[in-house]
Amino acid sequence: MSFVELFILAVGLAMDTFAVGICAGLTMAKVSVRKALTIGLYFGIFQAGMPVIGYFLATTFADKIIAYDHWVAFGLLSFIGGKMILDGLKKEESSKNEQTTEFSTKPSKMLPLAIATSIDALAVGVSFAFLQVKLIPAVTLIGLTTLVISIIGIKIGNIFGIKFKSKAQFAGGAVLILIGLKILLEHLEIISF
Repeated sequence: MSFVELFILAVGLAMDTFAVGICAGLTMAKVSVRKALTIGLYFGIFQAGMPVIGYFLATTFADKIIAYDHWVAFGLLSFIGGKMILDGLKKEESSKNEQTTEFSTKPSKMLPLAIATSIDALAVGVSFAFLQVKLIPAVTLIGLTTLVISIIGIKIGNIFGIKFKSKAQFAGGAVLILIGLKILLEHLEIISF
């Protein structure tokens, strides 16, 4: 994967945290640097760590499914992207009736959120193993991109409100599906970049 492809993938993965950041920003009377950085670090660390776990799980079994790696990558990215799109559509409906309370950065609140928003990154780590992506640069880029996008989401949520939440998840899902399709088409030698 090229740097541009990895960056686009990182942005796609960060759309969940962007959406959560918007929700967090909605509940804050004023966005503090400390609170925004805390939220961004939780998400960035988990988004960077989960691909590492997925990568090492996949390398254990890579020799058994190497002939199908492009299908695995396509399937995982399409599933994750489709789920993000559906979640975005569902949240658009439910967000109209939500009441806001101040967003908490306590570990009991942040850990489940960080894990839930990074499950898709675990699956991406599996595809990294099959595609032989250089792991350290890839996860560093994913972590930093997530950190920045989460903080941007918090600020946007604080300024503009909830109207971008479902659109961000929809866009992130579409990006993941397109990357998966590109990987599949390249491996089937239908296209080449």
